[in-house]
Amino acid sequence: MKITIIGTGYVGIVSGACFSEFGHEVVCVDNDVAKITALCQGQIPIYEPGLADLVAKNVSGGRLRFTADLSEAVPRADAVFIAVGTPSTRRGDGYADLSYIYAAAKEMAPCLAGYTVVVDKSTVPIGTARQVSRIIRETNPTADFDVASNPEFLREGAAIGDFMRPDRVVIGVENERAAAILREIYSPLYLIETPIVVTGIETAELIKYAANAFLAVKISFINEMANICEAVGADAVALAKAIGLDGRIGKKFLHPGPGYGGSCFPKDTVALLRTVQEYGVSARPDDFAGPYGEGSPNHRP
Repeated sequence: MKITIIGTGYVGIVSGACFSEFGHEVVCVDNDVAKITALCQGQIPIYEPGLADLVAKNVSGGRLRFTADLSEAVPRADAVFIAVGTPSTRRGDGYADLSYIYAAAKEMAPCLAGYTVVVDKSTVPIGTARQVSRIIRETNPTADFDVASNPEFLREGAAIGDFMRPDRVVIGVENERAAAILREIYSPLYLIETPIVVTGIETAELIKYAANAFLAVKISFINEMANICEAVGADAVALAKAIGLDGRIGKKFLHPGPGYGGSCFPKDTVALLRTVQEYGVSARPDDFAGPYGEGSPNHRP
C-alpha cells in the first residue's frame, strides 16, 4: 500500500517508520523544510529507542522518504494519515486546538486523486473526523474519499514495540470500503493475532480519551489509597500488588507516586471533561449504576 503521513512529530515519524517496516511505501510530509532536510540527512528530531535504526533501514530500502511537498505525496496515496499536534488551546480552557488538523485537511484536499482514505491519527475530540470530511468536501467537491479514525496508543520509550506488537488496533469507519484499506495496511499484524477493533468514527475517537482517562483514574486511585495507607499504618505497595493480582483490575498503573503527567494524560482527561460538558452529559460517579447504584436491584436509598 502507498501511505502518506502528514506531520513528522512523535506520532508521525514513529508511524511512518513502522508502516514502512510492514512493507508499505511511506512518504512523510511536513511544512517545516528544515526538519525535512534534517530527516533526509538521517537526523531524527526525537529520541525513541530503535527509531533511528528503523528509519535508516527503511530509507535505505526505498520504503520511506520525506518531503515538504504535499502535491507530490498525496495524489499517489491509498491512505493519508493526519498526525499533527493537537495541544490544548492557549485560552487554558482544556479544549484541543484543532487548527493544525483542519489546516492539513484544507491543504491536502486539492491534491487528492483517486479513492483515498483520510485518517485521523492524532488524538482528536468527538466530531473532528466529520469536520475534516466537511472541509475536504468544500475544498474539493469532486474528491473520492472517506475519512476514518485510527487513534494511536504509543508510550514514550516503548513506541516501536507498541506499534509493531499492539494490544489492539482501533479503526473507526463509515463503510466497508474504507475498512478494507485499513485492514490491508495493518494486515501484517494478523500474523500475531492482534485484535482489530472496527467501530463507527465517533466510537473510535472516544476510545482514545476513554483509555487515557481510565489509566489516569487508576493512578489517581492508588495514590488516594496510599494516603489512606499512610494514615492507618498500612503498606501501600503490598496493597497495590494484592489488588493488581485480581485479573479484573490488573497490576499496571497501580504504583503510588507523584501522580500522572506527560504530554497526553493531562490534556486528554481535561479534553474528555470538556466533551462531557459540551454534550450536556452528567459524569458524576453517583450517576453510574453499580451494585448499589440507583436502578440496581440492590439499590439502598
